[in-house]
Amino acid sequence: MRLSVKDIEKSFASKHVLKGVSFESESGAALGLLGRNGAGKTTIIRIIMGVFPPDLGKIEIDGQKVSQSGKKFGYLPEERGLYPKQIVLNQIIYVGMLRGMNRHDAKESALRWLNRVGMTEYADKKLNTLSKGNQQKIQLAATLINDPDIIILDEPFSGLDPVNAQMLKDIVGELIDSNKIVLFSSHQMGYVEQFCDNIAMLNQGKIVLSGNLKEIKRGYDRSKVLICADIPDIKGKLAQLEIGGLAESIESKEPGEAVIKLKDAADKDKLLHKLIDSDITLDKYEILEPTLEEIFVEKAGEK
Repeated sequence: MRLSVKDIEKSFASKHVLKGVSFESESGAALGLLGRNGAGKTTIIRIIMGVFPPDLGKIEIDGQKVSQSGKKFGYLPEERGLYPKQIVLNQIIYVGMLRGMNRHDAKESALRWLNRVGMTEYADKKLNTLSKGNQQKIQLAATLINDPDIIILDEPFSGLDPVNAQMLKDIVGELIDSNKIVLFSSHQMGYVEQFCDNIAMLNQGKIVLSGNLKEIKRGYDRSKVLICADIPDIKGKLAQLEIGGLAESIESKEPGEAVIKLKDAADKDKLLHKLIDSDITLDKYEILEPTLEEIFVEKAGEK
């Protein structure tokens, strides 16, 4: 299954919000939709969901219009959409029925998801009696009640403690493994790096970077190598070795850690062999790549 966003343009009055936005997402591989506030993320999500149409361009699923594809959507909005003074189970059932389920199936699915997120004991409580993190889990259950084919998660980890964040990680992993299309929007870049094979980065209504995240990282400078060993003065030890012809610089910020900047990135194997031939016992030898946060700041930060 493939979701294709093709040349989307959208304006509101005189404000040009989306400017030729294009990207694709396939089932079984999550896509991170990234951008600063005001970049156009919410607008493109709403167009994908059919809340309003684009001025130009089209959204297709396997070459068909979304309305003709028969695919089901699940959407977890950043601004939560459930009713705070209503009973938890009743409103999850209500959401399921709004999405075409009969009451019996909606109730079965609601109870199953409440059990999955550990919220069964709160089924008959009003939503506003729950903590923010538990409300988030109820929202997730409502998002997934109709077994959607395409799931859009906007800041899904908001308000979750580490234990519940791990539970959500497990669920997201299961969705990806079951060949769902998962669009993941978050400012928490660590989570995006964990889940997303591909990214599409928006800045001022335009896609400024898209593609496979690993390939994107490999396109950056790969001449820095992190060395870790049980040697307090590792910089001094490295300076004693005959690596001057390979190293442009050696920096040490923590005891037992050093970053070697190679003159030529292709010499990383030569460096490793020299270290192995020395009396240094390596705990880590790692080619340093930029983090997604660093890439994001470069592409979508303030100029």
